[in-house]
Amino acid sequence: MKLWQYRQRQNPDRISSRKTGTASFFRILCILLAAGSQLVAQQDRAIIDEVVATVGGEIILLSEVQEQYAYIKQQQRELPEEYQCVVLQNLIVQKLLVNQAKIDSVEVKDEEVETQLNARVDRLLLYFNQDEKAIEDFYGQNISQIKDQLRNDMRNQLLAERMQGQITNKATITPSEVKAFFYAIPTDSLPYFNAEVEIRELVYKPQVNAKEHEKAKARAEELRKRITENGEDFAELAKKYSADLGSGQSGGDLGFQKRGTFVPEFEAAVYKLEQDQVSQVIETEFGFHIIQMLERRGNLVHARHILIKPEITDADLDAAKAKLDSVRQSIMNGEMTFSMAVKRFGDKNTASYNNDGRVANPRTGNTFFEIADLETDVFFAIDGLNVGDITEPFPYRMQDGSTVYRLVLLQSRSKPHKADLKQDYGKIQTAALEQKKSEFTETWVLEKLRSTYLSVGPLFNACPNLQQLLAHNRP
Repeated sequence: MKLWQYRQRQNPDRISSRKTGTASFFRILCILLAAGSQLVAQQDRAIIDEVVATVGGEIILLSEVQEQYAYIKQQQRELPEEYQCVVLQNLIVQKLLVNQAKIDSVEVKDEEVETQLNARVDRLLLYFNQDEKAIEDFYGQNISQIKDQLRNDMRNQLLAERMQGQITNKATITPSEVKAFFYAIPTDSLPYFNAEVEIRELVYKPQVNAKEHEKAKARAEELRKRITENGEDFAELAKKYSADLGSGQSGGDLGFQKRGTFVPEFEAAVYKLEQDQVSQVIETEFGFHIIQMLERRGNLVHARHILIKPEITDADLDAAKAKLDSVRQSIMNGEMTFSMAVKRFGDKNTASYNNDGRVANPRTGNTFFEIADLETDVFFAIDGLNVGDITEPFPYRMQDGSTVYRLVLLQSRSKPHKADLKQDYGKIQTAALEQKKSEFTETWVLEKLRSTYLSVGPLFNACPNLQQLLAHNRP
């Protein structure tokens, strides 16, 4: 087997045509562009830095290859050592994109890098149950050091993505091309799709009663007084009392954020503050905030806050359930559509709100769920429903710990089947477009290699896929 025939394990929903020859080794298009730079536990790193390839003005270190290989092997245990050739190939493509992005003066702003770093840290904190000490023990680095380590890689990743976007932004797909793509797949190679459902949801937040609203406001005013008049430490009070668990454990620190990140009321308040100034108590849809400005750099602000949320009582939850019962009945009586109900009563901060209630599968990015992908409560709620039926209201616990109520509409249900052009047109169209983008990128890479310096060190000289790249690089 040739090395470039080692491929990423295909998502069962993914369709790809079988192409052979020189072009095929690019079908593994850039694992790094999807996965980004990954951290590897300190105790698992066996890295001796050495330049193993040079692409234009960019170098690739052995440590980069080893880290990426270790990360992929965590996902795919049966990974041969030779797969490092594929990892280096992907790194070469990424560095080629980065090199050209710098030549073309493609811009990535500092705030974009910080936003992506903060998002990655948020996911890391979620994985470690918001325990920064556990992260430090595992990686041997604190959050700040991790961000410093990732910052340059993140900038390069964004540069590569932006460059690739410029290369593929004119790629479109016509219905005839979708058909041609589908019929080019041998019948015995068509993927088999498991039973799937599509769902839509209406997420309704219980309304706070007046008594709890005033109690929370008074609590926030008391904490502000303890800071501004009694001189108590803002960070310590945030750790003890803030309902924002993500920032609370780090003293309410929100890191550097750009304009447009916060909800309007919070943003209006934070941008008026001077350094070290503490705001008045600010009310947003999340509760009551006390904000302190730590530093400002142009449109970037570094602030911390304490969030006090009004308590939702059992009576409030009962009222929310009763409200959704009424909404469900109105839909069933034809007095309003599900779409109208989502817009009128749905939580605007829910991702599905702006997608007409359609729920995206986080594993695949589309709206189709295999049964195993469904949340347990949704599975039991829709079990036995016919297409078009709506569940009874049921409670759902949000990531911040709050409870909301949901109505779920069963939009569609398919039986297990082999890929079919009519039934699976959307998936086939997406796969066809991705292949076309892949071909655009492949053509660009092969052309750019003719005018870009490329060298591969002796450690990887035996890789056939890299020899093919070098062959394209020779005059």
